Amino acid sequence: MTHEAQADWQRRSLAAVWHPCTQMARAEQVPPLPMVRGQGPWLHDSAGRRYFDANSAWWVNLFGHSDAGLNTAIKAQLDTLPHVMLAGCTHEPAVRLGERLGQRTGGALGHVFFASDGASAVEIALKQSFHSRRNLGQAERREFVCLRKGYHGETLGALAVTDVAVFRDAYDPLLMRAHIVESPDSRLGNEAAALQALSDLLQERGPQIAAVIVEPLVQCAAGMVMHSPDYLRAVRTLTREAGVHLIADEIAVGCGRTGTFFAWEQVDTAHWPDFITLSKGITGGTLPLSLVLTTDAVYQAFWSQDVARGFLHSHSYSGNALACAAANAVLDRFDAGQIETNRVQAAALAQAFAPLADHPRVRHLRQRGMILAFDVSDAGERFSERFHLAARQRELLIRPIGATVYLMPPYLIDDEAARFLASAVTHTLDEVLHHAA
Repeated sequence: MTHEAQADWQRRSLAAVWHPCTQMARAEQVPPLPMVRGQGPWLHDSAGRRYFDANSAWWVNLFGHSDAGLNTAIKAQLDTLPHVMLAGCTHEPAVRLGERLGQRTGGALGHVFFASDGASAVEIALKQSFHSRRNLGQAERREFVCLRKGYHGETLGALAVTDVAVFRDAYDPLLMRAHIVESPDSRLGNEAAALQALSDLLQERGPQIAAVIVEPLVQCAAGMVMHSPDYLRAVRTLTREAGVHLIADEIAVGCGRTGTFFAWEQVDTAHWPDFITLSKGITGGTLPLSLVLTTDAVYQAFWSQDVARGFLHSHSYSGNALACAAANAVLDRFDAGQIETNRVQAAALAQAFAPLADHPRVRHLRQRGMILAFDVSDAGERFSERFHLAARQRELLIRPIGATVYLMPPYLIDDEAARFLASAVTHTLDEVLHHAA
């Protein structure tokens, strides 16, 4: 494609497509890349340039683009049953997926509700928590607790338990009031203080609180803020003692990202949370799907001949058969040993990026499984945009969060790929900092 044709495509896109998480006025100066093909970890644009997708297409693409196994599963399902409504009907891909996910919790979270995206899954968990309490005669439990700088989605219910100002502030007058408590941050060594803040709140408002929601191990949109399993074990103890539900939002950190299929597996498999939400990587970046896993106790709270006591939440594409087929193909990979493969890949990333710890402007190089991040001191204005644009010139597609550079790559990292990523990131960083000086 010629430069003129590519520019025309970009102009059409800006006129017709309202891009997410984008200031469209700014997009005129930094137009979106017109992508035409994806293969493995690489994306190819209309001008023939390629880019290593270091952020896995917004954290969804587990096994790279155009994965043959996932494509085969979807095509086979397409020829038999693409979709049927899940109200009054059922189908094998959904049943099998629900069973397999429940089994991965040892049956502790054996009831699976299907939706289409992460924010919807959070909304469902919040509603199920409150509604189950109401059905049990505890309608006073209608308050929720979230962590400072936590992110759980951008619909109104999910946004109410999100504390990222750029997403929340414009809609704050529309939102229900949630309690926001101190966030644990391994960089600050404040886990004890964060736990005390939660403990104090539960002692004060426990009888009015329905649930606490957390992102286990990594608060992603906050800038890959990491905390320990010990913190989460203590949170589980506090919520159990207070009779409060715990929602583990694993939309970003599930599906092997942190070193286990569920991040919670690193916490306490004897005491699971009351809800786990999944989305993003569950279909390997192919089709929209989200799920809410919950306990028999929550499920039984809705069991009645009274329709009004049922959970009457619905999505037209809930339990879409194509998406469920893709998700089952993803689980097949994990059944075949993907976690062990990821550990090898995570070690390759750690070794390749280790020298960055000595960079004079790098702070807090950190890693949890296949998530690696560092902060940049004195990064300057529009650092994220400048880094993103400079990285493109080194065949790297990456979007920092503020002054935090992070990688959440597809599970296709060998030693060569790790060295390429480390070199591209380091040289991009030096270039951006040099031009900002």
